[in-house]
Amino acid sequence: MLQSIAFFSIILSVYGAIEYYGWTAVRTAFQPENLNRAKWIYWGFSAVLFLLFISYRPFLYKYLPKSISIYFAVVFVVFLFSKLIVLLFLFPEDVTRLFRFIASKFSSAPVRAGGIPRSEFLSRAALIAAAVPAGTLIYGVVANAYNYQFRKTTIKFPNLPEAFNGFKIIQLSDIHAGSFTRSEPIEKAIQKINAANADLIFFTGDLVNNVSSEMEPFMHIFDKLKAKYGVISITGNHDYGDYVTWDTPEEKEQNFKDFVAIHKNMGWDLLLNENRTIERNGEKIAIVGVENWGGGRFAKYGKFDVAFKGTEGIPFKILLSHDPSSWEARVQKEYPQTDLTFSGHTHGAQFGIENKWLKWSPSQYIYKQWAGLYNEGKQYLYVNRGFGFLGYPGRVGILPEIAEITLVKG
Repeated sequence: MLQSIAFFSIILSVYGAIEYYGWTAVRTAFQPENLNRAKWIYWGFSAVLFLLFISYRPFLYKYLPKSISIYFAVVFVVFLFSKLIVLLFLFPEDVTRLFRFIASKFSSAPVRAGGIPRSEFLSRAALIAAAVPAGTLIYGVVANAYNYQFRKTTIKFPNLPEAFNGFKIIQLSDIHAGSFTRSEPIEKAIQKINAANADLIFFTGDLVNNVSSEMEPFMHIFDKLKAKYGVISITGNHDYGDYVTWDTPEEKEQNFKDFVAIHKNMGWDLLLNENRTIERNGEKIAIVGVENWGGGRFAKYGKFDVAFKGTEGIPFKILLSHDPSSWEARVQKEYPQTDLTFSGHTHGAQFGIENKWLKWSPSQYIYKQWAGLYNEGKQYLYVNRGFGFLGYPGRVGILPEIAEITLVKG
């Protein structure tokens, strides 16, 4: 109890400091005669945002239209992040001024005046600096949330059966249907996927945010996905309803049953610690699908031994495992016969820089493998950047992905 109080006290203190420094910078933009009105507007708006934030999960998320609740989250995050930038500008200056004040008590040297006070200059600079990320975050919502990128990769395997040379796989991951506010760009993306004429489509988990019903308005779109050997899917950490307070265990159990039924109704083959064999011209590859298994605090539903059972005689194996942390923790050590693993989960943090010179995201400080292709010995891992979004309803730098992987013998 005391630890919880201490934790929330620290959070409130930090939040209060962010708001204080935000006002410190904003007030420099107003003339003295308008300052009082500006103060009431600033603190009133900040108070409303804070009250909406603390009531978001228990109340607003349930009863507000989804688009309104999502865009409220955008406003809150953008303003909070902008004020945090201001704090990072001004707090060091206040620390410096404190030390100068203490030093002045032990010195007889006169204090020089004139010009714009350094603190006022920094406040104005902080406002400009805060405007840049604010504009970027808004652009990420407006322009990038549905800006799907096809990423094509070819991987060579010496043990790939000859019949599967040139085998094309489309991978989607992290749809997070509960976050969608538009359907038209998704329909266009599905049309482009089908036009790619893939042999097989994989979906590697997190179909929804919290409850199975979030997918219902979009089933008629995703059930149009077509590939020669169909769509094979697995679960992610968000698909079990673990982040919802259920009235009874039976209610949660029914939610997952409904979730499984949605896959079936869309024509997707959901693997729950299972495997499937794909045969072509008398040769075979195995597709192994484990339920979510994640490092740290994430639930471990995956049963690798059960999922791999029966694949011993198949020379080439592909594993679908939502969380890429399972690759080093389990797959490399215990299942070295796995040739290629497909994962998602990270979203690439939905934020970063990715070009031919630089690839960076905050995600890399949590996940060693966080986006794209990785190789260790004879094993490969592909981490999808995600189709949808969660929390922040947009993307900056790390755009939503449709991965197209071609297997080549060589």
